[in-house]
Parts: sequence; C-alpha cells; structure tokens
Amino acid sequence: MSSTFLVVPQWQGSGSSRAMRLVDGAEAVRHELPSGATRLIEVPLEAGDSEGTGILRFSAIRLVRERVQRELASLDDVAIIIGGDCGVEYAGVEHAARAGQVVLLWADAHADLNTPETSPSGAFHGMVLRSLIDEGVVAPENVLLVGVRDLDDAEAEFIERAGIAHVPASDVGAAIAARAAAVREAGGTPVLYAHVDLDVLDPGAFSGVGFPTPFGLTLDELTTAITDARASLELVGAGLTEFAPAALGSADLDPNPSADANAGDDLTTILRILGALRR
Repeated sequence: MSSTFLVVPQWQGSGSSRAMRLVDGAEAVRHELPSGATRLIEVPLEAGDSEGTGILRFSAIRLVRERVQRELASLDDVAIIIGGDCGVEYAGVEHAARAGQVVLLWADAHADLNTPETSPSGAFHGMVLRSLIDEGVVAPENVLLVGVRDLDDAEAEFIERAGIAHVPASDVGAAIAARAAAVREAGGTPVLYAHVDLDVLDPGAFSGVGFPTPFGLTLDELTTAITDARASLELVGAGLTEFAPAALGSADLDPNPSADANAGDDLTTILRILGALRR
C-alpha cells in the first residue's frame, strides 16, 4: 500500500528549550520528501492556553489534532506523520484504531506515560501515550516499549501496574507476532502502528533532539526492529518525531554551532528510518 506523509511542525507539546527548532526540523524533513505524497498541516503561531487541563499550550495542541484528524479522514493509504513533538501522533494512533485493535510499537527514550498530575513539566509530549491508554485508544498489554530508558517514578510505577512490556530491539518481531496472535484469539483484528521518537537513538548516532539520552539504539537496531515488526503484522500508520536540528533557522532560539555539521547526517538517518517504515 502507498504512503502519504503528513508534516506537522508542532512545537507546543514540547518541554524542551529547543522546542522551536522542531519547526525547522519538520520543514527540513519535508524538503526531502516526495512533494506529491506530502501534505503540510498548518500549526498556529501562538503558544496557546492550558484551558484548565494542566497541559501547557493545550488549545494549540487541540487545534492541531483536529486538523490532523480531518486530513487523516481524507486518506485511503498509510499515513506517516512527521513531527514536531510526539503529541502530533495522538491523532495518528486514534485513526489507526479505526482499522482494528492497535499493537503499538513505541520506540522512544521516554515512555510518555505521565499525566497532568504527575508531569514535572506540563508538556504534552510526555503524556501522549498515557492519554492514548487512559482514553481507551490502545490497550496497555498491546504497547511494546523499545529503547525506553529515561523514566519518571510515576511512569515506572504505571508500567509495572499496567503490565506494559519493555522489549529488546532484537525481540520486536516475535513480540509483535505474539500480541497479534493474542488479539486474534480474542476475536479482534490486530493492526500495527509504529511510533519513532528520534531520541530512541543513541546520541552518538543522532544528535538533533531536545533530550539526548545515553545508551540508546543504533540505527541498524532501530531499522531492523521496524522491519521485523512489519514482517509480523500489517502497518496501518506510523510517526517520526522530535527532530530539533541545531542548524540556524528562522525558528531557532538556542543555537548550538558545534552540532551544525551533524544536520546533514541526521537527515540521512531520518531518511533511512522512513525507508524502513515505508517499504
């Protein structure tokens, strides 16, 4: 099945001092994609208001979600959402759930399992997976954490209580197949959604993120895990998020020239990941 890229340069869900660079990151990726298969989702310029939710800039996040939902409803093929922050993927997973019971590959340095009450930052990109679980979009037993290594105490407690699996990259294919079999045995139709936050990669392999975290995956480990997952279950949606390049640009508020030379290598890495998601 063919793929359409939805580029969503949302920064409002990020808690990073490099949040505005996510706009540049999304634009940089967009210029590398086939124009005929790419759509740009407009993101408001203003930060937005919490609207009493405890989530920073929630009004802007809600507006972007509605725009992504409308665009997804018009597609007949697989959508690959390009962030922006991780919050842009809520609509993607929600859309995938219309095709069946989502088995969710969550490749990320962070579990994103906080709530407004437990979040130390109030940033939605640290809450998106918990929101998907709490709102019934995905069942916790169908979430496979890969590369997660930086947890808040409340997140670690929730993982244990909810029985969420933390899977080595080399075991992803078998784990996806096992969850798909369990869903079928229960009478459901399993479908695969793959989430990739680029900080799942080791900082030595990828530098352009807001929260680089040591001891991450290699690029080969990540792309092999994606390929194994796709071999085990049909992919109906995916997302790639949190590219915050250090190269100077109109949205850059915190330049770091020492990382500028890595921008080209980072884009090459991103294209390899997208190739694994799209093929």
